[in-house]
Amino acid sequence: MADSESPELSIIILNYNVKELLINCLESVFQSKGKLDRWQIIVVDNASSDGSVEAVKEKFPQAELIINKENLGFSAGNNIGVKYAQAPVVLFLNPDTVICDHAIQKSLEVLLSSPDYGALTCKVELPDGSLDYSCHRGFPTPWNSFCYFTGLAKLFPRSPIFSGYTASYLDTQKPHEIDSATGAFLMVRKIAGDQIGWWDKDYFWNGEDIEFCFCLKERGWKIYFYPEVKIIHYKGSSAKLEKHKTVSHGVSAMRIFYKKHYYKKYPPIFRDFILWGIKILEHWRKLWI
Repeated sequence: MADSESPELSIIILNYNVKELLINCLESVFQSKGKLDRWQIIVVDNASSDGSVEAVKEKFPQAELIINKENLGFSAGNNIGVKYAQAPVVLFLNPDTVICDHAIQKSLEVLLSSPDYGALTCKVELPDGSLDYSCHRGFPTPWNSFCYFTGLAKLFPRSPIFSGYTASYLDTQKPHEIDSATGAFLMVRKIAGDQIGWWDKDYFWNGEDIEFCFCLKERGWKIYFYPEVKIIHYKGSSAKLEKHKTVSHGVSAMRIFYKKHYYKKYPPIFRDFILWGIKILEHWRKLWI
C-alpha cells in the first residue's frame, strides 16, 4: 500500500456468534464510508459456530478477516486485531451496532481536533431511543458503586455526589469530557493505546472498557463524549447466548477492577466488606437468570 493510500482509521469489529448483526453492522459501515475515507476494516472472529466467517467472506471480501481458534474474550480478541491495525487511530466497534449518518467521520474529526483526546465515544442509543449508560460513566469507586446499587443514583440523578457512576448530572446533549466510555464504539489514538498496552487480558468479557479508560486517564489522556452523532446498539446480543457465564464475568470484572485500583486504599475490614458485597451481588444476579 502506497503512503498516499495509508489508512487514516483502522476499524476493529470483534464477533462471536452474531452473524446477522455482524452483517448489518458491516453494511452500515460500508454504506457510511465515503470515497475519500481511508478505512482499514478488520473483523476478528472468536471461533463462531454460526456461519459468521463464511458470511463475511461472501458478502465483504474487502474486509480483513482474522479467525481465532477459540473464544478469547473481548480484551484478548481485540488485541489480536490491534496487531493488524495500520492507522494512527483505531475504532473498536461492536458487531451488534449500526452506524448512523457520518458518525465515524465526525468522531474522527473531533478526536483529532485536540492532542489531549486519547479516546472518544459518540452517543450510543439503544433500540428504544434511550441512551446506553455505558457510553457515559464515571469510575466505579466504592462510593459510586454503593450509590448505584442502592438506588441513590436513580433517586438523585442530578447530584454529582450520588450519581457519580452514571454521570447523569452532566448534560448528555452537549460534548464534554467523561471518565469512561463504552467498548461498543471507542475511537482511540494508537499512540495512547500503545502506552497502556491496549486491552487488559485479566478481563474476559465486561469491565475492560472501564479499565481501558482508567489507564488512559492515569497517563494524562482525556476521554471525550461527543453526542452530536450516534450509533444504535443492540446491546448484549452475544452475552445472551451464555447468561450464566455473563453474570460471572460481569461480577468478576468488578472484583478485578476493585483489587487493581482501590483495594490498597482502604482499611482491611472495609476491603473485605466490599469483596463480600460483590460476592452477594453475584449470587443475587444468578438467582434471576
